[in-house]
Amino acid sequence: MAEVLTQKKLFKVEEIEHLAIEMPDGIKLSAKVWKPVSKKSERFPVVLEYIPYRKRDGTHVRDALTHPYFCQRGYVCMRVDVRGNGDSEGLLFDEYTETELSDAEHIIDWASKQTWSNGNIGMMGISWGGFNSLQVAFRRPKPLKAIITLCSTVDRYTDDIHYKGGCLLNENLGWGATMLSYSSRPPDPLIVGKKWKKMWLERLKNQPHLSDIWLKHQKRDKYWKHGSVCEDYSKLETPILAIGGWGDAYKNAVPELVENAKAKGIIGPWIHKYPHFATPKPQIGFLQEAVRWWDKWLKEIDNGCEKDPDYRVYVMKGEPPKSSYNFRDGYWIKEDVWPSKASKNKKFFLSSNNVLSLSKRKNKSHLGVIDSPQHCGLKGGEYCAIWLGPELPGDQRSDDAFSLCFDTQALHLEEDIIGSPELIVTLEATSPNAQIAVRLCDVYPDGKSSRITYGILNLRFRETFESPKNIPLAKDFTVKITLDHIAYKLPKGNKLRLSLANAYWPLVWPVYNPAKLVVKEGYLSLPLRQRKKSDEWAFPKAVASKPWRGKEIRKPHNKRQILFDEATEEVSLDIEDDFGSYMDLGNKLVISSSAREKWSIHPNDPLSAKGETHWTEERSREGWSIRTDTFSSMTSDKSYFYLKARVEAYEKERLIFKKKMESKVKRIL
Repeated sequence: MAEVLTQKKLFKVEEIEHLAIEMPDGIKLSAKVWKPVSKKSERFPVVLEYIPYRKRDGTHVRDALTHPYFCQRGYVCMRVDVRGNGDSEGLLFDEYTETELSDAEHIIDWASKQTWSNGNIGMMGISWGGFNSLQVAFRRPKPLKAIITLCSTVDRYTDDIHYKGGCLLNENLGWGATMLSYSSRPPDPLIVGKKWKKMWLERLKNQPHLSDIWLKHQKRDKYWKHGSVCEDYSKLETPILAIGGWGDAYKNAVPELVENAKAKGIIGPWIHKYPHFATPKPQIGFLQEAVRWWDKWLKEIDNGCEKDPDYRVYVMKGEPPKSSYNFRDGYWIKEDVWPSKASKNKKFFLSSNNVLSLSKRKNKSHLGVIDSPQHCGLKGGEYCAIWLGPELPGDQRSDDAFSLCFDTQALHLEEDIIGSPELIVTLEATSPNAQIAVRLCDVYPDGKSSRITYGILNLRFRETFESPKNIPLAKDFTVKITLDHIAYKLPKGNKLRLSLANAYWPLVWPVYNPAKLVVKEGYLSLPLRQRKKSDEWAFPKAVASKPWRGKEIRKPHNKRQILFDEATEEVSLDIEDDFGSYMDLGNKLVISSSAREKWSIHPNDPLSAKGETHWTEERSREGWSIRTDTFSSMTSDKSYFYLKARVEAYEKERLIFKKKMESKVKRIL
């Protein structure tokens, strides 16, 4: 464990609820600022978090737990709303636009020149804020001295919520629907004054259906290369602390950054949350680690953090499958250098009788057919587990039953699985279009099956994600499917199972004419690492600043149901997330949110796939109330995707705005 140098002097904190920062085009962005109170004319480094998720009534809970801690230790913290969101002026037309990133550079330049600034800026954020921290670092503004990026990506096409392995993720619709709701809310009249309604209506009129924009780029084109820092790692000169969670979609970027940039990496067992309050536990002292990082690069304190191990990961011990964990048993280890010098790949070969063997067969032969019903994948959980419901992968047995599976014998692996497993497999296809979903599972003696990691690939993108190529017919072809990074300890006596399917609903939208896939031969390359006593690592315990002062009005609850319609044979996953209702005891704002999703499909018809969402956002205080309802849906046929969206806005329960958006997008997937 590295020494954590503590700040001897803790500053009192001055909170500035709204500070307007003018952009070159005259648009003013709203910042909440935490400033150290100092009798002297001290200058402090600045930590910037810059996102569209609304500082006033969106990220206020986590902001309260985080930014005052930094401020007490001698940092000015700024939470800036991206234009067109929260209390900022302007309009939002897409994510990570040139305008957004140029605004960030201007904010950084502005902050570096303030009388309270020492000129050194750090940038941090999770998800959107993690993405744009990397993207701004890529542009190398001079005052930006370090970043902390959490739950982010280096490649916007292959490892975000739109596409994965060339497959269309249903989250492309789901997250677009979330942003449709998030961006439909008005600014707070107490912040922007009488112009709040004019700003609101202007936003609503110009609000895009982001899912439509993203769906028009179904291969890795120029659109996705913008903002993908993997395009040129040499431009990442800024020191990077990269953090992720095994329960989250965004874990692969951490080892990628450590390998290719000036970065240190940490991955814990968490879902899409900051590590000082994330689940599953154990949490870590993220704030202390962050202060060490800022102290080194923004204050030039020689605390040795640059000598920390390259990569610190939490190895999760295998546990029976659950869709929600409060705690994951395991242990922290360190890799002084990544890629690991202590890791070796072991091959497990696909063999007859559904066996995964350490011995290679002499001859290539028919090992089985992958021909899954379209609802295979219902136990896969959320693509990006972010809320507090049952969002993680559950017992995989029902999905295994719809898959072609290969099992090892009961194993006594002494090593840990650390890294990215790969499947190299030779196939023959019955049509020129197919997807393959590969799951590596931990199988218990009683039959329970727990997903360790997975990978998916649209086989038309087997050579490059920039240009699809039809699968050859009546001819063997070999592909490599890369599974997500993981750190896992297989319990003694359990089996490893490799499960292969050509459907993975509702994670992935089906292709319109999925091929049956005949498996001829293949092997799983598993990265294994022997643990030593000297590898152990420990972090300081999680701490936080004082929580947000709020009063609960309605308790949150969630529901997740798999339903089968006896009349139509349609199978659906129905999700309800009620985030509850709360009052901010400071500004008396009442905040209420809820979301509903339905993902339905017929087991024998890929063209029956349908996704539907409905979000409701309500805000009120004495004498003022608003509500927005937003709806999104997607269907498809052989040639097109069909998107629909609707936005309704209410003031004091009176409909004041309504907009419909419909589009037809030619499909190549």
